[in-house]
Amino acid sequence: MDQLSATANSRPFVVTNRSVLAIAVPMTLAYLTTPLLGIVDTAVIGQFGDAALLGGLAAGALVFDVVFTSFNFLRSGTTGLVAQALGRGDELEEQAVFWRAVLIAVVAGIVLAALAPLVAIAGQWFMDAEPRVSEAMAVYIRIRLLAAPFSLINYTILGYVLGRGEGGLGLMLQLVLNGINIALCILLGLELGWGVAGVAWATVTGEFVAMLLGLAIVIRRFWAAPRLPRYRVFDLPAFLRMASLNRDIMIRSFSLLAAFALFTRQGAQFGTVTLAANAVLMNFFLIAGYFLDGFATAAEQLAGRAIGARAVMQFRQAVRLTLFWGFGLAATATLVLLLGGTDLIALITTSQDVRAIAGIYLPWAAFTALSGVLAFQMDGVFIGATWSRDMRNMMLFSFLVFSAALLTLAPAFGNHGLWAALHVFLLVRGFSLLAILRLRMRTAF
Repeated sequence: MDQLSATANSRPFVVTNRSVLAIAVPMTLAYLTTPLLGIVDTAVIGQFGDAALLGGLAAGALVFDVVFTSFNFLRSGTTGLVAQALGRGDELEEQAVFWRAVLIAVVAGIVLAALAPLVAIAGQWFMDAEPRVSEAMAVYIRIRLLAAPFSLINYTILGYVLGRGEGGLGLMLQLVLNGINIALCILLGLELGWGVAGVAWATVTGEFVAMLLGLAIVIRRFWAAPRLPRYRVFDLPAFLRMASLNRDIMIRSFSLLAAFALFTRQGAQFGTVTLAANAVLMNFFLIAGYFLDGFATAAEQLAGRAIGARAVMQFRQAVRLTLFWGFGLAATATLVLLLGGTDLIALITTSQDVRAIAGIYLPWAAFTALSGVLAFQMDGVFIGATWSRDMRNMMLFSFLVFSAALLTLAPAFGNHGLWAALHVFLLVRGFSLLAILRLRMRTAF
């Protein structure tokens, strides 16, 4: 079925507050389990009262994120392409997109798992931290990267589910993944005393179980759907389109994580206690980010579906409503962190030195929700519309501005300057994408 005939089968749809919330609310809850997992990981290691172990976990998690978030295109790219196929009414293409992404996930995951020792060595070299921090980081990376194939397939499963706007199913899958992870983290890391290794093994187990459940659900659905011809999966133009989209999203994701890596590395230069304090506060940034990601996901699905259906009014409404809800929740998240952040810091770590330093920089972390909300929502719109080249270019531009701010502000103002540079990065990302949105809408519709 070609694109024109598929478009003829598209179903009319409307974008309302209800349709936005139907995707955003369950996915906000789902995404919040991820920073909750980060808090539990940090809290488990924090109970040992050793700043070096806490810094090693933070550094290891950072290296892991640099590697895996670079492959986030398997989630976001799949969401955009599936949503557009849904908008055109092309059910076979929805299946084909999923299996193309799975093939990429399997190959990439096996390669990453095999390269775990080299990734650990590269991470140690990049972070240049004290020996005990480097040792803990290497243990974490070597174990956790064993889950690479499972993690990347889970990205693909979630991307397919969200592309169809099935937020409830996405929530269930994330609850299984992170619920198992949290329970085993406490059992292995704290109760059995495995420490950093226990935290890593908990992740491997959670990813594997979630992958089995997700594949069972999706394959059962495909079994009852029209049979997918094999040639549709291996269609060269479709593969090339996916490759181009994935390349741009990968560059964007790597640039994003590179900025966070520079942030963490600069924090390490201010000392182990400051590194640990920033690690605690970055969990708050992630809470705010994942709090907003539910509405960014709604923007992906609704904008992508509108592009597939060639529905300009629905596209405009998707942008307006997701921005409205995003800013409202960003303000709420900032207020909650300002009022309750000190208690959360005390809950995460028992180290008095880390608590004291984290308290000083808490307001910087709290306001990341407001400075970052536009970037999150615009990313969602551009991913759903598969305007990946613009998103890539604006991310590279924002990274250059962040690097300049980091080199200027951190030497002059220390850790305050470091956090200020992060806010500059978030603001430039959002406003640069907003500036070119109107032009892209004219060419798309």
